[in-house]
Amino acid sequence: MIAPQIIKLEEHRDEVGCIFVVETSQHIPFEVKRYYSISDVPDGADRGSHAHRRLEQLVIAAYGSFDITLDDGFERRRHRLSDPGVGLYIGPMIWRDLTNFSSGAVAVVLASRHYEESDYYRDYDEFLRDAARAGRGPLSGDGTPGEDR
Repeated sequence: MIAPQIIKLEEHRDEVGCIFVVETSQHIPFEVKRYYSISDVPDGADRGSHAHRRLEQLVIAAYGSFDITLDDGFERRRHRLSDPGVGLYIGPMIWRDLTNFSSGAVAVVLASRHYEESDYYRDYDEFLRDAARAGRGPLSGDGTPGEDR
């Protein structure tokens, strides 16, 4: 399992602007099957609060900023996304919470699979049980369950 990581996107900048590029197998470790965006998030609202069994994603702050807290069942890490030139790779079996959206923020998500409800963990306790069965998570160094739950 690949650990979550910040990926710098290919950038082409000139006097008329900037283009950021993501290419399958060159910049991300999966083929893109689905694209979606998240926008118009009301002030104080959160998104996410789920994990995926098999899905991989690249999350980009196309405009504005937001936080993503990742949890592998053993450890939690928070990332602030605010640069359209970077994305956060998230592999399977990572719980994610998206919070602190700036006004007008837009999140772009590239996904490795088509939508499948059966791929989702929507119950945190069920996710923790399966994560414990799988052993050490990609965020954790020693496999010891975290104390900050």
